[in-house]
Amino acid sequence: MSVVAIVPVRAGSQRVPRKGFRPFGDTTLVDLKLSVLTQVNKIDEIIVTTDSEEVLEIAGKHGVTQHVRDAYFASSKCTGSEIFEYFTTITNAEQIIYTPPTSPFLTKEHYDACIDAYKEKDCDSVSTVATVKHHMWLDGKPINYEIEKSPNSQDLPDIYRITYGICLNSRNNMLKYKNVVGKKPHFICLDEIEAFDIDTLLDFEFAEYTYNSRKKTNDIR
Repeated sequence: MSVVAIVPVRAGSQRVPRKGFRPFGDTTLVDLKLSVLTQVNKIDEIIVTTDSEEVLEIAGKHGVTQHVRDAYFASSKCTGSEIFEYFTTITNAEQIIYTPPTSPFLTKEHYDACIDAYKEKDCDSVSTVATVKHHMWLDGKPINYEIEKSPNSQDLPDIYRITYGICLNSRNNMLKYKNVVGKKPHFICLDEIEAFDIDTLLDFEFAEYTYNSRKKTNDIR
């Protein structure tokens, strides 16, 4: 099967300006992501899709495919479903890995595990997830426990959040459901650091601190 990895990077990130390509330790998030992806032999092509000239230059430095994203699909007006559907138009590969640069602690082994699981498991997609062990409420009611029988947090039922670090799906499924997760996904559960996803400036600073600390102890691959 043909597998392409799509790395989306917007120039106009709002909560963290230039999030994907501002300095991050001794590198940038895009550089870090591409340095890992280019080690994965099971990926046939890596596409960086962006509206940033600076990011296109970074992609060129790593020798990966550069795609100039249409302005609307790089804007905040574009919904998740719209952008997922759009990504199916930039490649003819049978399988697509959606992998933003905002999960900086994923390794080559994580990508290999996701691709192997996709081939071997009874599933239509593979996604990295993390367990949520919190007392959750919705519309004024608890949703994962009974208020009269409040368990310790470690004993709460497993609720999974999609980390979006790695989402492997068929191009046909992405086009049909307008999502990077299928109707019958296989989940690969990550630990707290592996699952880290950068949304805010505080996230960025914490991730950078963790990256620098691990770099000092040679715990970054």
